Amino acid sequence: MIQRLVQGTVPRKHHLQLKDASGHLHWEQCITQEGFEAPYTITYHRHAPHRQSPSTTTHGFAGPRTAVSRQDLLKRHFLSQNLSASPKSPLDARLPMLFNADVTLSVLKPGADDAAYFINADGDDLFYVHEGGGTLRTLLGDLDFGPGDYVYVPRGLLHRFTLKAVPQWWLSIECRGGLHLPKQWRNGVGQLRMDAPYCHRDFKLPTFRGPLDEGLREQVVKRGDAFYGFTTKESPLDVVGWDGSVYPWAFHILDFQPRVGLTHLPPTWHGTFAARGALICSFVPRPVDFHPEAIPCPYPHSSVDVDEFIFYCKGNFTSRRGVSPGSMSYHPAGIPHGPHPGAYEASIGHKETSELAVMLDCMLPLQMTAAAAGLEDPKYHASFLP
Repeated sequence: MIQRLVQGTVPRKHHLQLKDASGHLHWEQCITQEGFEAPYTITYHRHAPHRQSPSTTTHGFAGPRTAVSRQDLLKRHFLSQNLSASPKSPLDARLPMLFNADVTLSVLKPGADDAAYFINADGDDLFYVHEGGGTLRTLLGDLDFGPGDYVYVPRGLLHRFTLKAVPQWWLSIECRGGLHLPKQWRNGVGQLRMDAPYCHRDFKLPTFRGPLDEGLREQVVKRGDAFYGFTTKESPLDVVGWDGSVYPWAFHILDFQPRVGLTHLPPTWHGTFAARGALICSFVPRPVDFHPEAIPCPYPHSSVDVDEFIFYCKGNFTSRRGVSPGSMSYHPAGIPHGPHPGAYEASIGHKETSELAVMLDCMLPLQMTAAAAGLEDPKYHASFLP
């Protein structure tokens, strides 16, 4: 985000003293990206934020980020709807499915609040909340979220999730090179353009609450896909104020304003967020192409540079059959992909589509984990044959 926020009490200038009425000196913490070259946030703590004692931890994701040994070049369909709900928290329920050096795509169906604070030092996290909701609690404040929300957690930010007492079903996208808004939607100073498919007002921001002690002292840090435990004497949620441009936010998928063309528009027009090596797109209900001879169904496409991943949320998917909410399709580069038999012709004359889906185009090949293989529909590739 380009917006700079100021919350709570901060000194008049960076790196100056901040004392309370009793004369207590607060600690300044700088949260920076790309060294010191990119957006940053500065927080002010009652206690020193860098004093942690190493400890053992039992926390960590529900499966490894490890590829199965043999992966034939096939169109694939994974059924996350067949994944059982977990009694674990979001920190422990995340199950990696597909990954490359830039992104890790996981599914989680958590059933408990996080019992420790988590810092992901490997990448920014973007969650799509297919079902459920709750509160993201961070150093910078609380962020409520619900079904249809994208929830962004910046790399290195201490946080934990508390959940509503409803079924939870999330897609997780870990972005190892960071997440940002696509450059085509921003002007020269980084502000969203007036012709962008969303505006700054669409993003829900955290509500600052000041120092809070939840009685939790355990922190878990993920670095290099390993999990490390630490403890602190004081609560880490001791921030009295902060300012900057690095903070969590939520964005509802239906706040994305779709584009419609005379003929079919490529997925780049649906680009919502960008990451190193990946474009994240939102397919939302919209009118379809309006040329009198248009074919609304997406045309067959040879992906010579990207692997395509789609998480299907709801609605009628013009080009696909046999998919339902929670289905995840993976179409690798090297072989053409396109609509199922009959869908291309049947789409002629349609005026609108009700589909809702999250898509990624990835520049590097995605690898499949054993967890994904266990949820695969083995008949999917053959389903494209007449």
